[in-house]
Amino acid sequence: MGRVQDKVTVITGAASGMGLASAELFAKEGAIVVLTDLNDAAGEAAAQRIRDAGGRAVYKRMDVCDETSIRTVMEETASANGDRIDILVNCAGIIGADKRTHECSEAEWDALFAVDVKGVFFCSKHAIPYMMKHKAGSIVNFSSIYGLFGNHEYTPYHIAKGAVTMQTRQDAAVYGEYNIRVNSVHPSTVRTALVEGICETFPGGIEAYEKLNTTNQSLKRLGLPREVAYAVLYLASDEASWVTGVNLPVDGGFTAR
Repeated sequence: MGRVQDKVTVITGAASGMGLASAELFAKEGAIVVLTDLNDAAGEAAAQRIRDAGGRAVYKRMDVCDETSIRTVMEETASANGDRIDILVNCAGIIGADKRTHECSEAEWDALFAVDVKGVFFCSKHAIPYMMKHKAGSIVNFSSIYGLFGNHEYTPYHIAKGAVTMQTRQDAAVYGEYNIRVNSVHPSTVRTALVEGICETFPGGIEAYEKLNTTNQSLKRLGLPREVAYAVLYLASDEASWVTGVNLPVDGGFTAR
């Protein structure tokens, strides 16, 4: 029996990176996985690979900035699965402009918050009622170590991830009476395709980038998407049935120093 056997699981940002790693792992552990993204080609291909490997997965196009799009996907998912959504993984996000508060335009701020904050809000809003009906459910939000700590760059992103951190705690406090658990993961720098693309033009390449970004970590390497996915799996599964409101760093020891 898998760790999330037969759990109806919606994962946002699932066409690549940590969302994809989570989708693959959840399917391997028995979940019925709905991958959502705006990258249709990559999303469809990912769902097909999961099916080819014996898993259960479908891809649905969903814009986390568009409440109507989200409502439709949640309704379709529940309708196809006994009026159930058991697990929601809010992974979709963007990093936005590398600007300080006084430099950031309203448009840049709004574009980032539309994905990283409103996306979590909208998806949770439309998944939670199905969980309330069955008095069971688990939500795992992707925040960041910079949803816990500040630093000198990407100010709007860090503030947005702080909002996700607080929504996690608030929703955990509010929906516990329905046996709905809400937790968040807080990765440090992870070796995704996005990071590898940055490293192509970074002076010194991946080695120099890794050295710079792990200076304050105990483990001197970048994380891997599957390492974060295993943390998500634990929080989403019944193994964590008495765990809610937790903001879990998955960070190579960044927060230990």
